[in-house]
Amino acid sequence: MCRSEGARNLSLSGHVGFDSMPDQLVNKSVCQGFCFNILCVGETGLGKSTLMDTLFNTRFEGDPAAHNQPGVHIKSNNYELQESNVRLKLSIVNSVGFGDQINKEESYKSIVEFIDAQFEAYLQEELKIKRTLHNYHDSRIHVCLYFIAPTGHSLKSLDLVTMKKLDSKVNIIPIIAKADSISKNELQKFKIKIMSELVSNGVQIYQFPTDDETVAEINGTMNAHLPFAVVGSTEEIKIGNKMMKARQYPWGTVQVENESHCDFVKLREMLIRVNMEDLREQTHTRHYELYRRCKLEEMGFKDTDPDNKPFSLQETYEAKRNEFLGELQKKEEEMRQMFVMRVKEKESELKEAEKELHDKFDRLKKLHQDEKKKLEDKKKSLDDEINAFKQRKTAAELLQSQAQQSGSQQTLKREKERKNNPWLCTE
Repeated sequence: MCRSEGARNLSLSGHVGFDSMPDQLVNKSVCQGFCFNILCVGETGLGKSTLMDTLFNTRFEGDPAAHNQPGVHIKSNNYELQESNVRLKLSIVNSVGFGDQINKEESYKSIVEFIDAQFEAYLQEELKIKRTLHNYHDSRIHVCLYFIAPTGHSLKSLDLVTMKKLDSKVNIIPIIAKADSISKNELQKFKIKIMSELVSNGVQIYQFPTDDETVAEINGTMNAHLPFAVVGSTEEIKIGNKMMKARQYPWGTVQVENESHCDFVKLREMLIRVNMEDLREQTHTRHYELYRRCKLEEMGFKDTDPDNKPFSLQETYEAKRNEFLGELQKKEEEMRQMFVMRVKEKESELKEAEKELHDKFDRLKKLHQDEKKKLEDKKKSLDDEINAFKQRKTAAELLQSQAQQSGSQQTLKREKERKNNPWLCTE
């Protein structure tokens, strides 16, 4: 029993009623329901969807995934399940196309981005002034079931790289898919080989907790069985007098819920019946807290000042705000100076252009004046020519008039002489 330091231990003289707190918490939790989010990672064809159907004794409806995309596509489906009076909001996230590419170097990126996106969504909700976390749909991934191909040799480099990238972000439980395709001896050697490679490469997988006395023994035993070798099937076959989930082959029948055939029962026991709440708690207290801390540190928030003294959030905010305002003023001053410089450059360009326009205008004006003067001189010359022509014309007309008058006088004179001298008419 935990006791606060400095608190006095008193005895009650009668029943008070706060021993009903666990019942109150249970009733509240049952009323609100629970959520559990599973990420299935593995190559195409390892039976991820079939195993999910087998785990929850149902057939999850959904459109079949298309494998014609160039990269890994994350597909999330949400379901609501009810068992007795307990409701469970279940999200099954599948990595469609994982391992299908020729170049598998970046196959893990879309998975990591999806996990971080769920953390970021929860962080943004948590940082709101008015939070609604009590009815917020928590989409953070609580467990990653990593499906390993039953090669019997060793882990693929794709598996090691992906699990190494995911181990700090999600609880990883490695499982050997389609374990009925290799013999028991090969399977045991394969398990030992997998765990050895995970340890040598520094991959941290989820270990079932042993600090709780009620589950310490079973969890400690099950940690030694990792990775679980599983077989999934939704087909029921009559064995003896019972209908059992099994896979039937020409050489025999593999019973899914028979622990001597595979570890399916162990996986279901550990994942759902014993450690589901611990997986949820580990996701929040370990993986999400790590993401939150790194994100806030990137934003400049910290708990202590340079002298390792407590640093309140308000002081951090004020310091960050002042720093931001200082940078903003600095950028504003730089932009202002740049604007002034550009205005001066533009003014200089405009002055140059104005000067060029004035020079061009002066040249055109002078050219116009010269042309005008030439035209005026030409007009004057033409006017002089016209006046001279008019004078010559007037003189010619005068001479012609005088000549006509002279001819008329001579004619009258001859007529007069003819009248006076009749003898001139005989000729």
